Amino acid sequence: MACGAKHTLYNISQALIQEGDEVIIPGPYWVSYPDQIVLAGGTPVFIMTDESTGFKITPEQLEKAITPKTRYLILNSPCNPTGSTYSKEELAALGQVLLKQEHVLVVADDIYERLIYDGLIFYNIAQVVPELKSRTIVVNGVSKTYAMTGWRIGYACGPKELMGAMTKMQSQSTSNATSIAQKASVEALNGPQDAVAAMCVEFEKRRTYIVDRLNAMPGVSCFKSNGAFYVFPNFSGCYGKTTPGGKKIENSTDFAAYLLEDAKVALVPGVAFGDDRYARLSYAISMDNIKKGMDRIEEAINNLK
Repeated sequence: MACGAKHTLYNISQALIQEGDEVIIPGPYWVSYPDQIVLAGGTPVFIMTDESTGFKITPEQLEKAITPKTRYLILNSPCNPTGSTYSKEELAALGQVLLKQEHVLVVADDIYERLIYDGLIFYNIAQVVPELKSRTIVVNGVSKTYAMTGWRIGYACGPKELMGAMTKMQSQSTSNATSIAQKASVEALNGPQDAVAAMCVEFEKRRTYIVDRLNAMPGVSCFKSNGAFYVFPNFSGCYGKTTPGGKKIENSTDFAAYLLEDAKVALVPGVAFGDDRYARLSYAISMDNIKKGMDRIEEAINNLK
């Protein structure tokens, strides 16, 4: 157990990576993945995707990216920032590639596993391909499913030797997560789960609304994801246009700054996740605020020249 899933992932990189090792990261990716690899002396190897493939990598892409230096693959499903979620069949196909590469481990970041929609069933790659169980490290936490971000509890399970190395390293840094947070997390995991199901119902409604609104805006396309609580719309159709204040929108950073300054809407530029065409919006807010935000974004886009 660590001080959040981010801390757990950091422990994995520090315990596993040697100078020159490579780690495969499907993109768009969570912002901390590459930096954690670099800090450990490794090299991130990106497999970029977009909405045309549902933001998922293919077995062919994975096979091509693997080299003798590959240490592990990070597989985040449902994904931050895209919300894309791999099906059982898609995981099985990736698993067949990994079975042939015995030196490659899998880090399964399952932090959004309970936040899944459209009747989709969550699968972990070790469930689908049991032969990979001895090479899979599963990472999870309580921050997303139980809205306990500030409690800072993350955990992992995997090969005993690796878990031991992570524990030794953590004992010389943070020691442990606080006992109060540990007790609260046990209650969240073992207690009634009704709130989680209710939350998913509301998230699904909000996701559908925000995707429909974005896709109706000029110059915008938005993939309808199956998980997490993010949408990752493509705003590149707005690039090259000029704001009412006379500034030209060149990239996702410019677009985000324009929305923040003129529309009072905050989003995260896609460049932070590896693709400058997009931006990330969260729907972990009230429907009233989502509606206000969509109205403001639509007005701001219509004001571009």
